[in-house]
Amino acid sequence: MASLVLCLVIFAFCSLHYSLASNNFNQDFDVTWGDGRAKVLNNGKLLTLSLDKVSGSGVKSKKEYLFGRIDMQLKLVRGNSAGTITTYYLSSQGSTHDEIDFEFLGNLSGDPYIVHTNVYTQGKGDKEQQFYLWFDPTADFHTYSILWNPQTIIFYVDGTPIRVFKNMKSSGVPYPNNQPMRVYASLWNADDWATRGGLVKTNWSNAPFIASFRNFKDNNACIWEFGKSSCTNSTKSWFSQELDSTSQARLQWVQKNYMVYNYCNDINRFPQGLPLECTFNSTTN
Repeated sequence: MASLVLCLVIFAFCSLHYSLASNNFNQDFDVTWGDGRAKVLNNGKLLTLSLDKVSGSGVKSKKEYLFGRIDMQLKLVRGNSAGTITTYYLSSQGSTHDEIDFEFLGNLSGDPYIVHTNVYTQGKGDKEQQFYLWFDPTADFHTYSILWNPQTIIFYVDGTPIRVFKNMKSSGVPYPNNQPMRVYASLWNADDWATRGGLVKTNWSNAPFIASFRNFKDNNACIWEFGKSSCTNSTKSWFSQELDSTSQARLQWVQKNYMVYNYCNDINRFPQGLPLECTFNSTTN
């Protein structure tokens, strides 16, 4: 009995800690577009973005970051979401911007969502990897995380790594390590390419389409302000974190069973030769 009580106390403490660690959308984000279609609810704990035939909607973080782990829980558009894209990503500004993308490509009812990932360095993307999910991302909230440190970028879904992009600047591959980025989220129409390469168009009779966000966390991130970082040293564990053997095995499981596209395997797209980073490790990059 005593052990059960202890477990319940620990669970309650952890739940409270997670709640306290979660940020407030009113305090942490600005609505950037959508004319009222982006709404902050539940005293700042919930963000909803909506899309109709007139417009989608989007927000961006007030803070900029140079390295960190960013977490967000999302519940994607339910039902027939074909043609729509829900996004959650990091980006700097300008023609030579850096960017780390989660994009969720809408689907016909019953078909799986595709998670589209990309990394931009110095304004150039073309590093797409796409995955199916092993659950219904519209039924409940799930956690999508980006770990970005000087050595590596890791994309996580509910704590499971799905993609790794390593720093290979020493071999001539650009890596995003000197441009502060903000967090962005949006919901918009992209039926020219989002679903089955644009063959399936958005059915506007299903509008408004709504995606929900909660539990944004930037506690393990370096805030960039007044030209300097809030991280005064690199002793934080995530700052040098890479995948251990257990996480490597989980990554391989995802990529074996759920990856549906890897730019490093698309020789028709790169007739002059695959990008340089693919020659080092086509499995993780």
